[in-house]
Amino acid sequence: MKRRTIVLAALFVATVISAFCYIYCSDNGLPYTVKNGMIHFDEPERVKGQTSMLGFAAEPIDTVRVGIIGIGQRGRGPLKRMSYIEGVKIVAICDRHQEMVDKGQSRLEKYGSPRAEEYVGEDAWKEMCQREDIDLIYITTPWHLHTPMAVYAMEHGKHVAIEVPAATSVAECWQLVDTSERTRKHCMMLENCIYDHFELTTLNMVQQGLIGEVIHVEGGYIHALDQFWPHFDDNWRLKFNQEHAGDVYATHGLGPICYTLNIHRGDRMTHLVSMDTDSWKGKELSKESLGTEEFANGDHTSTLIRTHKGKTIELQHNVYSPRPYSRQYQLTGTKGFINKYPVQGILLEKD
Repeated sequence: MKRRTIVLAALFVATVISAFCYIYCSDNGLPYTVKNGMIHFDEPERVKGQTSMLGFAAEPIDTVRVGIIGIGQRGRGPLKRMSYIEGVKIVAICDRHQEMVDKGQSRLEKYGSPRAEEYVGEDAWKEMCQREDIDLIYITTPWHLHTPMAVYAMEHGKHVAIEVPAATSVAECWQLVDTSERTRKHCMMLENCIYDHFELTTLNMVQQGLIGEVIHVEGGYIHALDQFWPHFDDNWRLKFNQEHAGDVYATHGLGPICYTLNIHRGDRMTHLVSMDTDSWKGKELSKESLGTEEFANGDHTSTLIRTHKGKTIELQHNVYSPRPYSRQYQLTGTKGFINKYPVQGILLEKD
């Protein structure tokens, strides 16, 4: 079962940090059991005949035909990127709103790509997933739709790429793993921050041993979203935060630092504790936009994680306070220190 657990881990950790409402429950009515003061999530049995996707490689495709679900804020980027990648063709685009699809078509023309087939409406994405001439479904929709859409797409013979977070519960994590294994289709969570130039450069420095043994790392998502809240369709993101406590958007900070610690490439996370402040700004936003002062998400959430090899991780989440944008990204080593925010800096010990 070890390889199966490793596949789940990339999706699992950010989900555990959040106090989500899980789908499946143990005998005590909770999705976990407590043993010796530790929370344990049980690993479901793999279906007989189903095998791990670790090391799996699909047959090469000369031209990858792509369908994109969601042409709003996050959906604009894929239209541009996919238009410039050789061997990729955007076959179809889908959104709830015709206006968004029209803007998507205009962007495709701007980037020199042909117009795509259009799918408009609440459930139009299902019809798009049923097409025979699509290889990959790219999902850029509200978070709670990510897993249902990915599962449906894989069950209809498509590889999937999902904006973060790929899942909003441990149960959904297992749905993605099981469906990918059963259908033999790739399922990738698109954490873009691991490909940032600074993160990749310093990852290479770590791998070359320039800062020695990395013992402590910090990451986070500090981003005052005041100017963005009005642009989330039907207030979906504020509603999600209104219903969920914890670090609900951990992967921007967690992804890059996991690479530096070789998480699930030699080390793993074993202990996690998280706490948050009360909600002040969140309650104000909720009262103004949703008509209620009930708000589960604290204004600031802090999480500490310890790994099997004795390393520590600190994460922060705050999308409410008037602070400069930051993903933290600090690496403390036995021979050096790397810091990205607020000022990039590297300190190396003299030989």
